[in-house]
Amino acid sequence: MLIVTGASGFIGSHLAEALARTGRPFTLSSRSPGASVRPHRFIPADRLADARMEADCIIHLAGRAHVLRETSLDPAAQFRSANTAYTLSVARAFADRGTRRFIFLSSIGVLGNETAPGRPFTQESPPAPHNDYALSKLEAEEGLRAIAAETGMDVVIIRPPLVYGAGAKGNFASMVGWLRKGVPLPLGSVHNRRSLVGIDNLVDLILTAIDHAAAANRTFLVSDGEDLSTTDLLRRTAAAMGRPARLLPVPTPLLRRTARLLGRATLAQRLLGSLELDIAFTRETLDWQPPISVDEGLARAVHPGATA
Repeated sequence: MLIVTGASGFIGSHLAEALARTGRPFTLSSRSPGASVRPHRFIPADRLADARMEADCIIHLAGRAHVLRETSLDPAAQFRSANTAYTLSVARAFADRGTRRFIFLSSIGVLGNETAPGRPFTQESPPAPHNDYALSKLEAEEGLRAIAAETGMDVVIIRPPLVYGAGAKGNFASMVGWLRKGVPLPLGSVHNRRSLVGIDNLVDLILTAIDHAAAANRTFLVSDGEDLSTTDLLRRTAAAMGRPARLLPVPTPLLRRTARLLGRATLAQRLLGSLELDIAFTRETLDWQPPISVDEGLARAVHPGATA
């Protein structure tokens, strides 16, 4: 039996659909079932650790997502509660019941929020979390490794960058909204390099990690295998939509200065900075290749019915 936590979220709902197609039995867990989730069995998130059931593998997607506009008075405590404490409570409970493998969806933010030209992150890059969200994910990783060493349960850690696809929220949804409205954007001369991962590629890697012997107690980076500049991403997303991208060639230094004056330095970093991942270790260790190209992934993201 597989258990997927965070099942009503963006990634969880896509994973549930993929699992249903395999015919493999699974149980879903989240705060609420969600309109699109059709589980073999459902367990509320607050009852999972105490549920009287066993599982061969836990795929742990549940957690508090990073947000650009934080409203909590104590975000560090909120992130630690949802991303660290809850993760470890579930892992401990099922390790004690003999669960074979625990797959944890972490974040590339554990390694930092920017890479230097020609120096992508690898699975051996030292941790350098840049905010409370990333720190909570790192603390969960460290706790999971300790549980694995103590109990013998395999732990697989996956660190994705920005995940896009049909139903994605956050920055990707904002970008698609800008393009649909034909808003002129001052992003026509951005020459950064960023790794992204389409939801179908991420789900495929998670499915691979469920049973692959070489995945045990290892950490994997994942991406589409093609890095894009922000300018290129906007143009190719617009092309997938069948629309022109109205991009103005504003110099990057001017954009950075303006963003700082407006208090939007974090957003500017995401749009203008580089964040590259080297997924060679993932490819070689798991004999895995991203099955969906960037252009196909973008087409599926903006036209949800465009699936193979």
